[in-house]
Amino acid sequence: MAKPKKLNPPFRADHVGSFLRPERLKDARSRAGFELDSTPRKEGGGALSVDELRKVEDECIRELVAFEEEIGLQSITDGEYRRGSWAYDVASRIEGVEMRPQAESYDATFANTGFRPPLAHTDAKLKRPEGGLVLKEFEFVNALTDRTPKVTMPSPSIVYVRGGRETVSTEAYPDIEAFYEDLCAVYRAEIAGLAAAGCRYVQIDNTDAALICDPKFQQLARNKGMEPEEQLRLQARLVSGATRDRGDVTVSMHMCRGNSAGAWLAEGSYDFIADVLFNEFDVDAYFMEYDSPRAGDFQPLRLAPKDKVIVLGLVTTKTPENDPRDVILKRIDEASKFVPLENLALSPQCGFASAARGNPVSFDDQRRKMEMIVGIADEVWGSA
Repeated sequence: MAKPKKLNPPFRADHVGSFLRPERLKDARSRAGFELDSTPRKEGGGALSVDELRKVEDECIRELVAFEEEIGLQSITDGEYRRGSWAYDVASRIEGVEMRPQAESYDATFANTGFRPPLAHTDAKLKRPEGGLVLKEFEFVNALTDRTPKVTMPSPSIVYVRGGRETVSTEAYPDIEAFYEDLCAVYRAEIAGLAAAGCRYVQIDNTDAALICDPKFQQLARNKGMEPEEQLRLQARLVSGATRDRGDVTVSMHMCRGNSAGAWLAEGSYDFIADVLFNEFDVDAYFMEYDSPRAGDFQPLRLAPKDKVIVLGLVTTKTPENDPRDVILKRIDEASKFVPLENLALSPQCGFASAARGNPVSFDDQRRKMEMIVGIADEVWGSA
């Protein structure tokens, strides 16, 4: 077993995982025939070989790790530089799963851009691939840093709740309960493999939990034959089934209302989900988007368990502008009326590049935002 890296995440200054891709990485990805937006990685067909692309990815990840360490971060990721999407590459690595365009019965469109995320379809029995889902990504970063590598994975719920039963083959899974168990087993095996390689920090990205706060997505759940509360509890069941038996691996869950090229999918307070969120999801920490009025106020945090960490996503990644430092300090103080300060931390509300194309912010904006988060954490908690 590999020696685990140090410290107990999440950290007072943390982040969601993805960072802006350098232009040479985006160019290499295009020349290798891969996509720059939220679609699964398609192998080959370009002027650049897969091996040549991998070399560029390796170089850029080394530079990113140095950047993360330089600005004082303790959680280190590869920026999701090997992915076209935060979610769809990883989900499509599960044997039996394929990403396809949305059906007419499911209409989720990003405001301002018109982008419609694909849906997962299960055509055969689910299996963890031989090389794992994100294991190789972790191993590369783990060799580059003495700090704590963080692995990000889409929630298992993304493989089911958006498309519903019609996206799961009845030949492969006549009993949907067997599908749920196989899906959770894939994730448990991945987390066990990560732990054996030395990983102690995994982030499950579950945008569906925040999306269901929006009445539009509540209706979409009903269109798929599930009441919104029932769908939320299924999300909790799948996430908890995935994280069960994780040992000393810290699992956080990130939530946001969509993030693609600075656009968003949904709005609505956490009030609708708070009770189930804080009582039925088996995770150690919650990364909660709170950078705009779309997320509501801090009142739902009154239900947060005493033994969990709430990471406040107060700094936006969607635009170059930030709330002023004193406003963020004030909002941390407001949140501490519902959650003890020692149970709080600070991060951006989402990644800087949920898709390889990236958000409409510059590298200078990205640095400025992350340095501000580290500085505020030092001021509020004495250490980032």
